[in-house]
Amino acid sequence: METLQSQVLITSRVEETAERLRQQAQEAGVRLIPILREGSFKVEDVELALEKAYLASEEEQVILLAGETFSEVVQNKLLKVIEEPPPKKSFILLFRSKASVLPTIRSRLPIRVLERESEEEPLGLDLATLEIGSVYEFLQRHNRIGASEARKIVERLLKEALASGAYDLDERALDTFRDGVRALDRGSPGSFVLTAVLLKLLAKRRKKHRRL
Repeated sequence: METLQSQVLITSRVEETAERLRQQAQEAGVRLIPILREGSFKVEDVELALEKAYLASEEEQVILLAGETFSEVVQNKLLKVIEEPPPKKSFILLFRSKASVLPTIRSRLPIRVLERESEEEPLGLDLATLEIGSVYEFLQRHNRIGASEARKIVERLLKEALASGAYDLDERALDTFRDGVRALDRGSPGSFVLTAVLLKLLAKRRKKHRRL
C-alpha cells in the first residue's frame, strides 16, 4: 500500500494508482491535488504544480504529478521544490519507466516499483535472427505506439542486443539509443524512434550473424 510521503512511483497503471492514492488521502484526512496528463508532462504543468505548492495552507497536501513522459527540462524544473518543499506539502510523481527518472530526482526522492519488471510482454522480435523483413513487420505492428511504450522497447532492444553478442555496438551506435530516448522525451513519434534504432541494429549486425 502506497504511503503519502514524497516519492516516485513506477507504474504502468497510472489511473488505478492515482485512484488508490486518492482513497488513501481521503481516509487520512489529507488533501490530494492531482495534475495528471495523458501526454507529456509540460513546463506549464510544472508551473501549475509550483503555484499549488506555494499557496499557504494549514492542511496537509499531497501534489500528485503524472504524465506519459517527463522530459529532462521538466524534471529539472521540479528539483528545487522537491528538495525544499513548502510546509505541509509532499510530492508524488508517477513514472511509467524507472529508466526515465533523472539521477538528480533519484537522489532526492525514494523510488518504488509497483509492478514487477518480469511481467513485461514478449518483445516479438528475435534479435539473434534480425533481418529487414522482421523489422518491417515489427514496425507495422507498432506504427501508432506511444512514447512510454516506445521507450520500454528501446531499452529492451539495447539490453537484448548486448546480450546476444550479434552486434558491433560502438559508442556511436549506443548514442543512437540515448538520442532516441531523449527524442521521445521531447515528443518525437515512437514509430520514428523505433525505426532509427532498428535500422542502426541492422547496420551493426556482425557478418557471421547475417543471413546469406
